[in-house]
Formats: sequence, structure tokens, C-alpha cells
Amino acid sequence: MMTKSILLASLMPALLLGGCMGTENRGLESVHQPVVSRSDYAIDLGVSGGALAAGEQQRLAGWMNAMRLGYGDRVAIDDPAGEGPAAHGDVAAVVATYGLLLSDGTPVTPAAVTPGSIRVVVSRTRAQVPRCPDQSRDSTNDFEAHTSSNFGCAINSNLAAMIANPNDLVRGKEGAETIDTAASYKAVDTYRKKVPTGAGALVAATPGGK
Repeated sequence: MMTKSILLASLMPALLLGGCMGTENRGLESVHQPVVSRSDYAIDLGVSGGALAAGEQQRLAGWMNAMRLGYGDRVAIDDPAGEGPAAHGDVAAVVATYGLLLSDGTPVTPAAVTPGSIRVVVSRTRAQVPRCPDQSRDSTNDFEAHTSSNFGCAINSNLAAMIANPNDLVRGKEGAETIDTAASYKAVDTYRKKVPTGAGALVAATPGGK
């Protein structure tokens, strides 16, 4: 019996410590914040006479379709030797079908561009909240007034999933240089001109609902 008592006494501090271990969050601001990462995808296209070679524009369109190119993606051309001045317009025409424009500046890619070709680079960002959900801390044995280890996981994970352009989480969204007051007033004007629902005469109810 004495041996068991000694064993339990030695384990109690470890059990108490284990209940307090986990993600620490001592403030009202969640430690779980969206993290934005970027991935670059590249395709090399043949150039002939300064323009895209025959069939390359269709190959580019098929590649971008497979990539599901969309809002938030940045498309740039890497043409260090100036091989395809007219090819830039060919690429821009394909990119325009997705409602996008070519971006200035090209990300650095691992391999050099082969002579006689240009490289199209698609940069895609993704936002996610690491280590969520997080149930690593047992709040029933927390004597240090920590916020729940899972605090902020739901709202910030939803924010990361819903934002159309993850770059806006890093730099924010710039306002428009010009403001169309007519567009902003249209909704208010429609609301003011709407005829109130109680403007017509009241219809007397008949027995039986007829």
C-alpha cells in the first residue's frame, strides 16, 4: 500500500502539469491567425517570329483551364532575352478571357528560360490557419487564465476560406481612385421611391378565408 501511495504522489504533479499543457493564449487576440502562402506555376511556350508558335496559344489556354485560373491569380511573362514581343499580346489575349490582366514583375523561377521560348508564370496565394482545430489545452485544469486553445480557429478559418484574394489579408484592399456617386445613390433612391406595403386599402377578411 505504501508503494502505491508513493507512486500516486509522484504522478500527481505530472497529471496536473499535463492538464495545463497545450497552446498558450493569454490575451483576447487569438494566436491562430491566417497564414498566406504563395505558389508559382510555370509553362514554357515556343516562339516563332516574335509571336507564339503555332498551337502554343491553344496549349496555354488548355493549361490555364486545367489550373482553373481566376480572381486573385497573378499572371506574368518571363522573357529575359526579348524573344517574343508579339507573344506578349498573344498571352494577354488568353489571360483576358479569364477577366485578368498581365502583371508587372515576374517571380524568380528555378530554371533558366530556354532560347526560342518564353515562360508564363501563374502566382497563386492561399490562406489557411495552421494547427486548427486545436484542442491541446484542457481548460478544466487551467489555473493560469488562458483562453481556450481553440479560440479563434472557427472565425479565422472561415475568413481564410471566404476571402477572394488572400493577398488582401497581407496588404489590405486599396480604395477606388474615383467614386461614382450615382451608383452609390441608386440603392438608396430605389428604397425611397418604393411604395409602402400598407399604402393600399385594407381588404376585409371573410368567414372561411374566402
